[in-house]
Amino acid sequence: MNDFAVLYTGRKMPLIGLGTWKSELGKVKQAVMWALQAGYRHIDCAAIYGNEAEIGEALQETLDHNNDLRREDLFVTSKLWNTRHHPEDVEPALLQTLKDLRLEYLDLYLIHWPHAFQRGDTPFPKKEDGSMLYDDIDYKLTWAAMEKLVGKGLVRAIGLSNFNSRQVDDILSVAGIKPAVLQVESHPYLAQVELQAHCRARGLVMTAYSPLGSPDRTWKHPEEPVLLDELAIATLANKYKKSPAQIILRWQTQRGVVTIPKSVTEARIRENIQVDGKRVPRDAGHPHYPFNDPY
Repeated sequence: MNDFAVLYTGRKMPLIGLGTWKSELGKVKQAVMWALQAGYRHIDCAAIYGNEAEIGEALQETLDHNNDLRREDLFVTSKLWNTRHHPEDVEPALLQTLKDLRLEYLDLYLIHWPHAFQRGDTPFPKKEDGSMLYDDIDYKLTWAAMEKLVGKGLVRAIGLSNFNSRQVDDILSVAGIKPAVLQVESHPYLAQVELQAHCRARGLVMTAYSPLGSPDRTWKHPEEPVLLDELAIATLANKYKKSPAQIILRWQTQRGVVTIPKSVTEARIRENIQVDGKRVPRDAGHPHYPFNDPY
């Protein structure tokens, strides 16, 4: 699969990438190597995932031993964590990510969440009662520091994650360098149709995390439906001799949404990229479109 979304900068971002959220240490290195062997050229990372050093080993070993693969062929994303929103913390946080990933630059760097936590080395600082300790730093100041990273050549593009439409516009109102991407949770139960239209109108590409509904999430209610077990999706999977995951990923790529399914299983990693997303039908933005016919 060689389909791309084109950022306003002109850079091509592969529509299917490997997500690494919840990818365990001891498994994520091999997962990234399998993904690169299978044709993935987009790897989505974040400092808070705690696995960037192992991902860096996979990237370096693959680039060192595969003469047909160059750094410029890859699209690597990472994210600034909530405790690093103060402007003076932004570049050091990025430099640590670059060191861990063994890279000289990132293709995309995102503000992970719009809210800031108390500064420091505790990723989830809490009060005695267990509630979070927040910081009142304005994310527009954080954005100004992100822009400086582009000027220094440390990142090729910058963007946002988990921001709503109002917050996106808030950043755009002050941006010298516009955000190129908004990454949010998106799947057929949470299609984000309005938010995607908002992004498209402003020149942002949307990326979907948890595209398969994150059935392994710890906070899932026992009675919640399981996306991969939906009858309509299973029917389409049977009709086209595809997996339910492939049907869902196909729907996203047809909408022009970049999608980052996570897996540490070789067969699933290979399966998830075997999605042809070239045709974008006129009604692909309809929230119930995946239950029509994505192929």
